[in-house]
Amino acid sequence: MNPALSALLAKYNVPAPRYTSYPTVPYWDQTPSQQQWIDALRASLPDNEQRGAGAAVYVHIPFCRSLCTYCGCNTRITRNRAIARPYLEAVLQEWKLYLELLGTERLALAEIHLGGGTPTFLNPEELAFLMEGLLAQSTLVSEAEFSVEADPRVTTAEQLATLRAAGFRRLSLGIQDFDPRVQDIVNRVQSEEQVHALTENARELGFTSVNYDLIYGLPLQTLESIEQTLAAVRRLRPDRIAFYAYAHVPWIKPSQRRFTEADLPQGDAKRALYERGRDILEDAGYREIGMDHFALDSDSLSQAVRDATLHRNFMGYTSRHVAPLIGLGVSAIGDAWTAFVQNEKTIEPYQERVRCRELPILRGHLLDAEDLVLRRLILELMTRFRTRWDGLTAGYAHLQSIPQRLQELVHDDLVRLEGESCEVTERGRAFVRNVCMAFDARLARRAPNAQLFSSTV
Repeated sequence: MNPALSALLAKYNVPAPRYTSYPTVPYWDQTPSQQQWIDALRASLPDNEQRGAGAAVYVHIPFCRSLCTYCGCNTRITRNRAIARPYLEAVLQEWKLYLELLGTERLALAEIHLGGGTPTFLNPEELAFLMEGLLAQSTLVSEAEFSVEADPRVTTAEQLATLRAAGFRRLSLGIQDFDPRVQDIVNRVQSEEQVHALTENARELGFTSVNYDLIYGLPLQTLESIEQTLAAVRRLRPDRIAFYAYAHVPWIKPSQRRFTEADLPQGDAKRALYERGRDILEDAGYREIGMDHFALDSDSLSQAVRDATLHRNFMGYTSRHVAPLIGLGVSAIGDAWTAFVQNEKTIEPYQERVRCRELPILRGHLLDAEDLVLRRLILELMTRFRTRWDGLTAGYAHLQSIPQRLQELVHDDLVRLEGESCEVTERGRAFVRNVCMAFDARLARRAPNAQLFSSTV
């Protein structure tokens, strides 16, 4: 690795948020009441209707048949099929409660996302039941998009056909790595042949975009194993790829203690995995999108970069900003731009609160005026690598201090600063999380007394 880059990686390798939101979840400190949350959602809907746009719905399916030891998601490991139907009934009851509180019989939708966990834990009948319940009280806008996450080990042709019949066109497959040694230690064993068969089946059914999730920095990964994994990806040729850093947070996810730090590539070795992977992907015709994402020129993420419509939220990068986002199911997060909420994180309390006709809000945040300004600036950095805050500093001491906070990054040629605007350099794109930290007023005012975030490298 280039010695200069190695020195920068060592200097800036600090715990940092991934900035899928601002404020970041650990700094949410003013949970909205049910009425405040509904008011925030209602305030964003008229603008949608005027633009002929719709809202987005995210449904969290927490169930998995087995535990992947790297995973940081909210999951319930089970092979008990009987728990699925009552959970889906609670999700649909939550959806009906939202419509009642919003005072509407139908809501215009532009997007539906099923995430997890493993949405394809659900059998075809359960998937159809869920989608029929959601769509019965929805009006789909033009070019509505449905996306689903799937585990190649458990997803069948019948499930894909059911999803396609319900309107799904985007499929995201959790791959992580194709090296058998890495797959074994993270308990995620699947063959290239399995993934190839599922990918081709999806395309034959009419799915127009297939994404692969890959992780670098997993235990036992080497440059050779990354090359082998990316060689398989080149053969399979998904439309887009999320190639993101493994977040080692065993103090939050004890399952990650199956391996130790000695098994993990660190520092330069970890970053070298990404650099090599990026070179292979770019050579294969993929374009780097924002942070840790790649897409073919034909994919809507690449088009979003060209059109300057790229957006980032809790699901990563999307080709457009669809708002509001209503989260359904355990631990799901909703976003009304001026407010966030997250549902109960355990299934039983979630179901009980829904049964009592109560939105199952566990925590959230009402954004103040400074939050709203900084949210826009950080979003622009994460999606466009540049932002400006001219005319916004009056009354905001943190905004006034940003040029000073950026000085070290400017000195290292990671950022170009001009008046009250800045642009991340090509060299600095690997450090965009560090750049965003300079804008993070809540982090600056209250540094955590324990490690909350994964490291930037």
